[in-house]
Order: sequence, then C-alpha cells, then structure tokens
Amino acid sequence: MSVDGASKSGVPSAITTPATQKVGIGTLEFTDGYPTRDTAAKLRDHLDYLHGIESFMNSIQGVSTYAIREGFLKAGIADGDVAIFSGLMDSASLFLTANADTVYFWTFLDLSQGPLVVETPAETLGCIDDMWFGWISDFGLPGADRGQGGTYLLVGPGYDGPLPEGGSYVRNSRTNHITLIGRAFINENPGDDPAPTVDRIKAQLKIYPYAAGGVGSSIGAYLTGRGRLGAPGTPASPRFVEGTGLVMNTIPPNDFGHYELLDRLVQMEPAEALDPELAGQFAAIGIVKGETFAPDTRLRTILDEAVAVGNAAARTVGMGAHPGDGFRYYDGDTAWWNMLFVGGFEFTNPRPTSPRTACGRTRTRVRASCTRARRCSTPRPPSRPPCACG
Repeated sequence: MSVDGASKSGVPSAITTPATQKVGIGTLEFTDGYPTRDTAAKLRDHLDYLHGIESFMNSIQGVSTYAIREGFLKAGIADGDVAIFSGLMDSASLFLTANADTVYFWTFLDLSQGPLVVETPAETLGCIDDMWFGWISDFGLPGADRGQGGTYLLVGPGYDGPLPEGGSYVRNSRTNHITLIGRAFINENPGDDPAPTVDRIKAQLKIYPYAAGGVGSSIGAYLTGRGRLGAPGTPASPRFVEGTGLVMNTIPPNDFGHYELLDRLVQMEPAEALDPELAGQFAAIGIVKGETFAPDTRLRTILDEAVAVGNAAARTVGMGAHPGDGFRYYDGDTAWWNMLFVGGFEFTNPRPTSPRTACGRTRTRVRASCTRARRCSTPRPPSRPPCACG
C-alpha cells in the first residue's frame, strides 16, 4: 500500500513502505511495498556485504587459532610436537601477543583418535583452548594443579568410552584439535638464564594416549560393571622443536584469505562445535560444513570490500578504546586499557542483565594477534600505537 493510499484509508503511514526511499546505498523503490527487481538486487548485495563484515569480526578468534596451527605445520611443527623457545622469543617469528622475557612452550593436539594425557610441568602458567579459541582449562599457577604440575586428561567431542574415577583432571573439548600454551619464568634463575627453566619443562612435560582402565580406575568400579581394567598409559616425552630464531608467521590475513582460513576451520572441526548463530553468518556468505566455498565474481567483489571494512572496524574497536566502553584508564597522554577487566573471557556486561558486549570478543581477539615479540620489549614512541602486550 502506498503512503497516499494509507493516509486515505486511515492506515498509519509509519507501518507502510514509501514508494521511494533515498538511503546510503542509493534509491530504493517499491510498488505497493514490493521491491523492484533493481532494489532487490541492490539489497541482496548489501546484505552479503553486511554478512561479510559480521563473519570477519565474529571469526577472528577461530581464524587466529587456525593460523597459528598452520604456521606451526609450515615450520615443521606437527600436531603433538612442542615448540619451545629456549632462547626466548624474538622477532624472527610473527606471533600472538608474544613477549621476550619468559620461556614459551606451545603445542597443538589431535583428540580425534582418543583422549590424551598431558602431565604439565611445575611452576608454569598456561591454558588449553579449543580451535575456536574457546577456553577448556588453565594449568599451572592458575589451574587445578596450582603450579605444582598435574595430570590433565583431554577428551575430544567424539569419545564415549570409560573415564577414570580420579587421578587426573578431566577436561572436555568441543573440537578435535586443541592448543596448549604455557609460559615459565626465569627471574629466579641466576642471571635470568632460561636454561634451568627449559630443562625443567623438557623433563616434566609428558603427552601420551589415555589407556582406559589404568590409573584412576578402581577394582570396585570394574567389579560393579562401571568400568574396566587395563594397563596404565606409558608417559612419553614429546618431540621438542626449537622456536627461538625460527621464522614463521602465525598471524591470520586481513584480506580475502581470512574467509579461506575460516572455511578450512569450519570443514576441519565438528559442526556442533560452532555456535548456530555464528554458523548462520558464515553460511550466508557460502561457508558451510561439508560444502565447497566458491564465491562467484559478484560475491568475491563484495567480500573483498567487506573484509577491508571489517578489518578496519575490528582495529578501531580493538585499539581505540572509548571512555564509554568502560575499560580505558588514565585518560590523557597514556594508552592503557584492558577489556578483560570489564567483560571477562565471556565478554559480557556486568550483571544483572549480563548481555554479551557487541564488540567485546572482536576487540580482544584483534588486540591479541597483531604484534612481534621484540616490539613488546621496545619503548613506544609517543606517536606510535601501543603494543598488543601492553
């Protein structure tokens, strides 16, 4: 119904669609509320553009994790290998919020063949995440072992076999592949020498397949049909790959390649690991589990522009904290902010309503994937943006 017709019939004009509307994407034309062919095409293009921006900004966390694993593989660090930085981090590698004064050890693990046992070294600070950068567990000082070293049983999404009654900290992952990163300090070593810390990590870190019915499985459980008995698993040291001086890039691209990595991640992991709302955003631009991502010329052109705007927007919300965001401190010439103080790892506003902040996840992830190690230990000129470790 046209606006004129609506006013004559008593229908409020506010609930009708004008025959012509001039908006930012051009002139929209409707006949009795029905879009013309040109208007429909224009709006479909614009929706694809918006979905492209949303898909970029809401997948930085997963694409970032995937890019790290891809960087490891290209550098010869296979799943199950542990990259260790015996001479500390340096600027040879492009890494995720790296610093140059702690010893890092980092690995990706594949749980698709069954659970894995990880015995973590003492006096470390670490975490385990799934491939969508979803938190699985802390270990070390913030973890259940409280820095004493502990045994963690990591279980993938497809496992339905028996689990131990005790003897380990059982942690479940939504994805088959996971990442484990740890840091250990050197400040108590003579001359800040990293060697004793490295030796401790190599001696104590063990990674091996879980053996059902071993340690943690009681005779009583077996006799009552609640488990089985078997030989304990055999602790094994992983292959360590020296990371200091190793040239590799673990930072995701800010062009169309971002969508290509996103598609590889979607194909690699179970569909159930992905939030349905996010999966819908990705599907809107052609990234669907089990299907080929092959945008035509029209969609490719739109996505090239969408990723440029998405990257610019992500960097704006990640590096230009506004006072109203609630995580900017010491206004003036300083540049201090920490978004995790406000929303935590779930990126929610304070209670009672606890809605997720619209850009909380984006601003955190873009801040955590744009730096080299050496930059974080170099004084910042007044005109230069702050380092991501700051």
